[in-house]
Amino acid sequence: MTKLEELRKKAMALPEAPGVYIMKNARSEIIYIGKAKVLKNRVSQYFGSQNNHTEKVRQMVAHVDDFDYVIVGSEFEALVLECSLIKQNKPKYNILLKDDKGYHYVKVTNDSWKMLYDVKQKEDDGAKYIGPYTGGEAISAAVKQAYDIFMLPHCAKVFPRDIDRSSRPCLNYYIKLCSGACKGLISQAEHNAAVEDAVRFIQGGKNVYLRETNRQMQEASENLEFEKAIKLRDHIRAIKKSSQKQYMVSSNCKNQDVFGVASLGEKTCVNVMQFRDGTFVNTHTFIVDRFENPAEDYAEMLPNFYASAEDYPDRICIEPMPAQADFLEQYFTRQSGRKVTLYVPLSGESKTLLETAKKNASEKLARVLSFNDKRNAALIELQEALGLDALPAYIEAYDISNTAGQENVCGMVVFVNGRPLKRCYKRFQIRSFEGQDDYRSLHEALERRIREYEKEKDGAPAEGFGKKPDLILLDGGVGQVNAVAPLFRETGFDVPLFGMVKDGKHRTRAIAFGGGEITINDNRTVFSLVSQIQEEVHRYAVTYHHTLKKKNTLENTLTQIEGVGPNRAKLLLKRFKTLTAIREAELEDLMNLPGLSVPAAQSVYNYFRKPENR
Repeated sequence: MTKLEELRKKAMALPEAPGVYIMKNARSEIIYIGKAKVLKNRVSQYFGSQNNHTEKVRQMVAHVDDFDYVIVGSEFEALVLECSLIKQNKPKYNILLKDDKGYHYVKVTNDSWKMLYDVKQKEDDGAKYIGPYTGGEAISAAVKQAYDIFMLPHCAKVFPRDIDRSSRPCLNYYIKLCSGACKGLISQAEHNAAVEDAVRFIQGGKNVYLRETNRQMQEASENLEFEKAIKLRDHIRAIKKSSQKQYMVSSNCKNQDVFGVASLGEKTCVNVMQFRDGTFVNTHTFIVDRFENPAEDYAEMLPNFYASAEDYPDRICIEPMPAQADFLEQYFTRQSGRKVTLYVPLSGESKTLLETAKKNASEKLARVLSFNDKRNAALIELQEALGLDALPAYIEAYDISNTAGQENVCGMVVFVNGRPLKRCYKRFQIRSFEGQDDYRSLHEALERRIREYEKEKDGAPAEGFGKKPDLILLDGGVGQVNAVAPLFRETGFDVPLFGMVKDGKHRTRAIAFGGGEITINDNRTVFSLVSQIQEEVHRYAVTYHHTLKKKNTLENTLTQIEGVGPNRAKLLLKRFKTLTAIREAELEDLMNLPGLSVPAAQSVYNYFRKPENR
């Protein structure tokens, strides 16, 4: 009996009750924890046919050596226990969210003159550390804002050592961003009080601090402490001024987290935008394994995200609605002590915020994946945009060029890993008909290309006609695609086929398929790659057309000479290359050309000696 059969037999003996199952590897390490409404049904699915599983699940099952289970009273209890066990064990195959920016702390020194810093690590130096915060950018911005509002010294001076060492305060003092501690213009007690105010501001947020400061200002004014009231008033003004550029929310829900997701290749990026008291306060970005089923994956991800949360939102804005949303709402409400709602916005400001979060996730993921190779990121995004099964590493593109049906040609260019491979470019002269018909021209060129593939494919070449491309692009729209698609079906040439559509100014606008168009203007990475391919294949086809047209013009000129027909005209051009070289050739050189008789050579020589032909 194989290990898979042994595990399935054990799973089929499980009770038909709600519970939590715990997968372990050969070293008895917990590698996955899940919940189930019916343990027997859920666990046995893992050890049946592997064809319907995602790659992540197949990998997990391959490492399972045994499993345990815990029976609970309800599906909700299973969710609670699952979240607790995941938080304790952090299994490898559960969705573990790792913020790309790492943890940040606010450090308050223990010196006589306290100072405030944004740091990434805690040290055993006697300082006070506040955190950790996962939104590094947000906490850095908050510390900088606190420095400006509470006029803390931005310089590297050490107090009290450096007091009165300079002749005058720096510029920050004169623009009211520093209290002038270096000139003794503020006491140690006042400075330390400002640091404590800054800490309260960072911890409590702008709105909480404003409410408290307003109260203190009113109290100071009633007690006739006007100097203190003025100072508090200035703090309030500074906070409001520094917050004018912050992202504000005017929707009814002032406290919400907005989740946006984007997937490229084998990875998914989750971007979380957090709003408190109607103000954008933080953002988190996580890169995880690709979401195969967003509703199920969200249901697994959300408890992990809020596992260590101290501040729950009133509403979680997300799309699509996670599986078992009612249980998640019940769980978050229980953990936070107040009502938490999951919400899918259909319109309005929350919908706009959701799209913004998705855009941030997409840009972040593209940036991460393109860290070493931007072209690779473009190919991944192109794969996503076109819904391809494989990365389009080997792309062929085709374009037709002619002048009123004359010198009708097709150019083929090849891009490998996003770069042109010029040694594999090919040229086709259209021979099956005369006149102008781009659809028939493309059909002929692709038919000849497929025939060449059938001849050379057995050698399994890495490039050339014997290589089946991952993607074929035609210069044109739906008409061009539909003209060639039947040929692919008839011959079994199973290569994705799309068109490159241009606008009225001959610029790339969209990608066409048999049933319509895919707009790519809003995807800069894909747009740039497709534009490059389209421009290159157009250049190559037009250049070949012009070369052929010039050659035919020269041949027509030579056939006007007595004794020179099309074949001898070709011989002359092949030997001498240009009309100028033929004109300047000596009679002996012409007579020595195989295939050109002596009378014909004399005729050519005499023709170019006539004044009207020179």
